[in-house]
Amino acid sequence: MLQSHVFFIIGILAGIVGTLIQLQVPKMVQPLVNSFGHGVNGGKVALVIALYIGSAAVSAIAAIVLGIFGESVVKNLRTRVWDKMIHLPVKYFDEVKTGEMSSRLANDTTQVKNLIANSIPQAFTSILLLVGSIVFMLQMQWRLTLAMIIAVPVVMLIMFPIMTFGQKIGRTRQDSLANFQGIASESLSEIRLVKSSNAEKQASKKAENDVNALYKIGVKEAIFDGLMSPVMMLSMMLMIFGLLAYGIYLISTGVMSLGTLLGMMMYLMNLIGAVPTVATFFTELAKASGSTGRLTELLDEEQEVLHQGESLDLEGKTLSARHVDFAYDDSEQILHDISFEAQPNSIIAFAGPSGGGKSTIFSLLERFYQPTAGKITIDDQPIDNISLENWRSQIGFVSQDSAIMAGTIRENLTYGLEGDYTDDDLWQVLDLAFARSFVENMPDQLNTEVGERGVKISGGQRQRLAIARAFLRNPKILMLDEATASLDSESESMVQKALDSLMKGRTTLVIAHRLSTIVDADKIYFIEKGQITGSGKHNELVATHPLYAKYVSEQLTVGQ
Repeated sequence: MLQSHVFFIIGILAGIVGTLIQLQVPKMVQPLVNSFGHGVNGGKVALVIALYIGSAAVSAIAAIVLGIFGESVVKNLRTRVWDKMIHLPVKYFDEVKTGEMSSRLANDTTQVKNLIANSIPQAFTSILLLVGSIVFMLQMQWRLTLAMIIAVPVVMLIMFPIMTFGQKIGRTRQDSLANFQGIASESLSEIRLVKSSNAEKQASKKAENDVNALYKIGVKEAIFDGLMSPVMMLSMMLMIFGLLAYGIYLISTGVMSLGTLLGMMMYLMNLIGAVPTVATFFTELAKASGSTGRLTELLDEEQEVLHQGESLDLEGKTLSARHVDFAYDDSEQILHDISFEAQPNSIIAFAGPSGGGKSTIFSLLERFYQPTAGKITIDDQPIDNISLENWRSQIGFVSQDSAIMAGTIRENLTYGLEGDYTDDDLWQVLDLAFARSFVENMPDQLNTEVGERGVKISGGQRQRLAIARAFLRNPKILMLDEATASLDSESESMVQKALDSLMKGRTTLVIAHRLSTIVDADKIYFIEKGQITGSGKHNELVATHPLYAKYVSEQLTVGQ
């Protein structure tokens, strides 16, 4: 970070030096022109040319250094934003589209970089050039300069409403662009669903609405961009024309010499270059306000603190939930008065109709969300007292659609784990997960690319890789969320063998619709409409819980 500041300071200082040289040239031209009647002074002419070249060289150095500074700024900003994103709680991702967050990371950070590394330094040196030119012009001919000082506020009054309009457009454009990227990202990530559902027209229509909204905003932005520079240039040219006319009048009255007028004209040329740059700065500032606002909102969001709390070994400890309630927001309650207990090395099953709240219980156990009432404990200690990193490192989770990242099989097996793992370690867990044979048959074995979301491998293979990853984590508490629900019978058999092996010697919580998965559980909790309506072993529930008995009967019918 210190190195970035050094680059910024060097860039600004180089820009100041270049500007100061540029301010000296017109001052040297005044006596040079006035002495032309006595002959041309070649040395002074060469000095003026050398100063112009030196000014250009120093300005080029400033631009290069500030360019490097800008890249350093955007790198640090993106690192900070990305680190913030991955530490945000899951509930934030429930409310914000992935594409919108991608826009914050890519587009908004670039906009901020352009403002800090380009627009601000250029505006600073341009203001210095502007002020310096006015000061030297006052020394040369105060009357002409005074006329300009009167004209400048008029130009600023013209700028102000346009700047306000540009600020509003800039924020609206960034928000609409983020929304469009969110929709596009969502559709493209589920392109198989789009095509299998013949939903191309629907996806196109949905995107068309956002494209049209972006078009309307773009038209407003085009009007803004189109008006800003011409209005500024027109104001400046009218001002300059008036000043030149007044200067000619002063020469005709003998108040000012030709050399002074030429020097004043050179300063005016500086102003012509400086004022549009300052105006552009305000344009960029207006556009960047939307980006900076969104990034500030993101960075101010409350994030998960992974290391806060104590470390605790979960092995041999009882996991309990006591009168837990939960709602995602102020709307309908999802869970009500949930209580259960999982003894060490026991198998606890959750059964019941879809949408009853079973997966939500797992989300609370993973600490993706906090209960709105009640508490979850481990040996009577609230799990909130345990650091998130320590807690999650001891939990293994296998769902019905286990997440696989783009990359190699090796990278997926070791994802999120610290330390080095040998090939033998990986082959061992693949053996335990009944996944060794299909990995060995792949062209690059452990280094085989699985594609985005694991599209290059089958559902059963994905599940077995997820189970192998769980073996490698060696969790104390294992959670299985309908891990075989979406598989064919052959794949289910292989995955079930792997799961049986994984469950040995661990506290296991299982969500399942299939009877075969839960009949051997030490205790079953039947959940419907967010409440536990029955608990016990399989035979006990069949005898005492009519809905569970019906549920079992339906499962047997499906099995037959």
